[in-house]
Amino acid sequence: MLTKLEKKIISLIQGDIPITEYPYLEIAEKLGIAEETLLETLKSLRDRGVMRRFGATLRHQKSGFAANAMVAWKVDENRIDDVGQKMTSCKQVSHCYRRNPSKEWSYNLYTMVHAGNEESCREIVRNLAKETSVDTYTLLFSRRELKKTSMKYFSTP
Repeated sequence: MLTKLEKKIISLIQGDIPITEYPYLEIAEKLGIAEETLLETLKSLRDRGVMRRFGATLRHQKSGFAANAMVAWKVDENRIDDVGQKMTSCKQVSHCYRRNPSKEWSYNLYTMVHAGNEESCREIVRNLAKETSVDTYTLLFSRRELKKTSMKYFSTP
């Protein structure tokens, strides 16, 4: 169960973080608490498994990564963890998920690959396929971003 303070902290950090020399101090001041209290609470949330990580969202199109593809892979279930770890070690892979296949769609591992152009994405995927010995996959290139937002768990205090 989360405390009122924890919920308030989460509501402030789930959006944009201030781009200042001391962003945590600015957040703490908005909450009327000490910066040390904020940092201790964030550490506690992480240690308890409430928060897994704290990171930035990169707008890849604005940073030079003009092409990205979701790659659906068909991986033997007994190799899924090993293959997934190898794929996540690739710096051009931003996401990696295992999902249940269906009769109509037999793929069970998904990665997002980002590069400067589509051919570069294809080359990265060919290298991943070779490195992992997974030869059944399909690339689904993004054509237009319709929505990209982070989940909001608590409203701003």
